[in-house]
Amino acid sequence: MELAGNEFDRILFFEHARKTAEAAYANNPLDAENLTRWGGSLLELAQFQSVADSKKMIQDGMNKFEEALLINPKKHDTLWCLGNAHTSFAFLTPDEEEADVYFKKAAAYFQQAVDEDPTNELYLKSLEVASKVTFIHPFSRSYILCRSYKGWGERLF
Repeated sequence: MELAGNEFDRILFFEHARKTAEAAYANNPLDAENLTRWGGSLLELAQFQSVADSKKMIQDGMNKFEEALLINPKKHDTLWCLGNAHTSFAFLTPDEEEADVYFKKAAAYFQQAVDEDPTNELYLKSLEVASKVTFIHPFSRSYILCRSYKGWGERLF
């Protein structure tokens, strides 16, 4: 697989962010912000993996987000990231019923993020799209997600 220059730069950036967060975790495992950055970097890096490796990396990211929420359950950016992770996992799940479970979890996390920060337009848009995604034909899902969330990575960090 050949990567464009900006894709390679993104991989380097998020790999550095992942390693930095991992090192910071060793010094302070109760830093919810760091856990969120770590999970976010895993979610971004998952885009450049095979489906199987991507799903594992997304699951690892979910674990980091969940750990952060144990420390700070109302951390709205972490709730949004966890919703995003569930959405990404759903798109990689070929079984529609199983995918719908992840889409519903995503919508629940987006709702919690909106509850904590009701004026955040990104959270509101995420919730709106997540509520519609389960009713869309599977082949249209990726198109709608890409059109609705263009630039997610730039907003995470």
